[in-house]
Amino acid sequence: MKKIGLSKIALYIFLVIAGFVSVFPFYWMVSGATNKSIEIVRGKMLPGLNLIENAKALLNTIPILPGFFNSLRNAAIGTLGSLFICSMAGYGFQIYRSKAKDRVMSILLLSMMIPFAAVMVPLFRLTSALKLLNTTAGIVLPGLSTAFLIFFFRQCSQSFPMEIVQAARVDGVGEFGIYVRVYFPIMAPTFAAAGIVSFMGAWNNYLWPLIVLQKETSRTLPILIAQLTQGYVIDYGLLALAITVTTIPTMLIFFTQQRRFVEGIMGSVK
Repeated sequence: MKKIGLSKIALYIFLVIAGFVSVFPFYWMVSGATNKSIEIVRGKMLPGLNLIENAKALLNTIPILPGFFNSLRNAAIGTLGSLFICSMAGYGFQIYRSKAKDRVMSILLLSMMIPFAAVMVPLFRLTSALKLLNTTAGIVLPGLSTAFLIFFFRQCSQSFPMEIVQAARVDGVGEFGIYVRVYFPIMAPTFAAAGIVSFMGAWNNYLWPLIVLQKETSRTLPILIAQLTQGYVIDYGLLALAITVTTIPTMLIFFTQQRRFVEGIMGSVK
């Protein structure tokens, strides 16, 4: 048997500690969802028997189901729209030749340096003038096109074979047909990686929905969960359960698309 060196032992110990540190907050959250608030405050780490009581209290405290539907609808529409627009832009930046496209891309990348707080007030006034408050369009439209996703699709498109595009043009396929029938199937891992990033950003978005959604019936989960911390006494079991429910969609999407996510990220580095 081969002897394991001290460096490998140290590496394994480090990985075990890093894995424990990464998983422990999630375990504590799930465990807290099954315990009473006083038990969490006392530092109880093991799962308890208070899950059903916390679930009943959660349903009676905030409209969790309508909020879940609002978040899912906004995130799904925003993700699909963002993938379509940003992928078309990234595809165009890479496929079509133009002297000014690099300058335009530089301007787009510079826009990433502008904080959201700087455009928040004029964006709200524009949304209000268009009568898009308390609507899905008011939430989705400002985030449909992002410089990061456009740059991501452009970088990934650098490895896209131009010979296929030229062959499709010779066969009489239109430009949009090339995008749908050729570009999309080949770049599926890139779409999966960008979709995960876009969905997580839309699902966890808090500040802009808080400004735009002024009706209780249209609010999303992050806003409703924030309401659980506004009282004099916080029910930590209730709060842990609400956060656990909120993390379920992002966990399902990430674990089901994990392989494509890794392939898409690795493809963008090539």
